[in-house]
Amino acid sequence: MSLTVAVQMDPIASINITGDSTFALMLSAQQRGHKLFHYTAEALNYSNGRVWAKAEPVTVQRVQGNHFTLGDPVNLDLGDEADVVLMRQDPPFDLGYITATHLLERIAGRTLVVNDPAQVRNAPEKVFVLDYAQFMPPTLITRSLDEARKFLAEHKEIVIKPLHGNGGKAIFKVGSDGANLSALIEVFNTMWREPHMVQAFLPDVAKGDKRIVLVDGEVAGAINRLPGEGEIRSNLAVGGSAVKTELTDKEREICAVLGPELKKRGLLFVGIDVIGGEWLTEINVTSPTGIVAIERFNGTDVAGMIWDAIERKVAG
Repeated sequence: MSLTVAVQMDPIASINITGDSTFALMLSAQQRGHKLFHYTAEALNYSNGRVWAKAEPVTVQRVQGNHFTLGDPVNLDLGDEADVVLMRQDPPFDLGYITATHLLERIAGRTLVVNDPAQVRNAPEKVFVLDYAQFMPPTLITRSLDEARKFLAEHKEIVIKPLHGNGGKAIFKVGSDGANLSALIEVFNTMWREPHMVQAFLPDVAKGDKRIVLVDGEVAGAINRLPGEGEIRSNLAVGGSAVKTELTDKEREICAVLGPELKKRGLLFVGIDVIGGEWLTEINVTSPTGIVAIERFNGTDVAGMIWDAIERKVAG
């Protein structure tokens, strides 16, 4: 099966190929004989029922500093000329991101979009996870300083983070004395119009924050991400380091509960985050990462598993 694959992503020149999951997916697709096109979300267009992008044919190779070659740009009709669209631009999950999901939703039934754009729009990482509160640490969604103070008094140590943040950015720990809590809420309320996420601090974060990848609802692999020195954040983008890991019984239970719903929603490539082997904190559906590290530590071809699932869906 040879597919035409349009990859909606950040500019390919800007990515770090060492650990980039989108690049790994592109390499895997190319090895299978699929034809790749590259475009950014800003290149989307709509008229008279058609959705198209100014896209460039692209070939990729794992050569640092020379990892891609672009052809001449074309107007690629995503509904009629593409078999698959990979929606892989990084957040923020803002109105630009949401608009892209609305446009791609209009090619449903003709072209497979991974992940399903309507479901991505309806499943922000830190909101969708609230459906599984039984697995989460104590959590408060608020813009209120008074509510945050009550929550701190109950849980002694807390973390505050943007509801639609990504990559470990702007995550702050507040101790039992509440120092800087009012200033943080003030800054957050100035920066973001939506509420913020406040959670009980989990000391077990020092042991790592596990990224578990699910493909079409099934566990494909996992890595444990350890925080850097002096950090509470384990994200690789902010200096965390990855190590080999296995799943706990609780983590397997979480995956067994989530898997059928992810499959039902068309969320084919998902990364969930679990702290201390038991606390679910995020369900990442916008542009999940981690497959390169999983392959490095476990030898698991997660990119190949994703393409197996895509090819089955296109054939079906």
